[in-house]
Amino acid sequence: MRRTFSRYQPAERQFEITRKCLEVLLDFRNPVGIITKNHLITRDLDLLKELHAFNCIQVFISITTLDPHLTQIMEPRTSVPRDRLRTIRELSNAGIPVGVMVAPVIPALTDHEMPKILEAAKDAGATSAGMVPLRLPFVLKDLFETWLTQHFPDRAQKILNRTRELHSGKNTGPLYNPTHFERMNGQGPWSDHLHQTFDLHTKRLALNERKYAMTTDHFRVPPQPGDQLRLF
Repeated sequence: MRRTFSRYQPAERQFEITRKCLEVLLDFRNPVGIITKNHLITRDLDLLKELHAFNCIQVFISITTLDPHLTQIMEPRTSVPRDRLRTIRELSNAGIPVGVMVAPVIPALTDHEMPKILEAAKDAGATSAGMVPLRLPFVLKDLFETWLTQHFPDRAQKILNRTRELHSGKNTGPLYNPTHFERMNGQGPWSDHLHQTFDLHTKRLALNERKYAMTTDHFRVPPQPGDQLRLF
């Protein structure tokens, strides 16, 4: 009965759809995991604290790069890196279990930043970490190639070749492997290097040492006005 959200979009400020979902989940005391790039999540600290009282919340803040200029090029409608780290700090100070998601890791563009991202997140209060290599299913492949040519013409081919190596083990392979395990982890030497780097630095920083397990022990169906007497 766990739910996962990644919905702090710009329109959330006006419509508060994610906040309303959290209110429903709190009513039922239903576990929920949130992955977001937006500092706006701190608006809902009141609900997150109540969910945490029932061991029903875990948050990951996604950080792709620490470079604010690159963030504006890649993710123009998201919080800048400084604000994402501030979000981790505010959640941690409020007692909310919070981690960092280094994602997506873009070969030959952001992969070298992984150690610094993990270290900055740890300093801000993160206790756990995850990592996801760049994935380009369906039309994203074409969009990514166009984006690279527009913004990084001098490095575009190197990034594309490295992405192919990450997903197929050779630079002449496809940009994306839809096989269940490989699509999340990649394969070949570059994939191994990426995961070894992640494991090395999470261990060095003592991230992922404490496993936080959400629970459905407090799940309930709240009474509704006008409910008839229940048999069960």
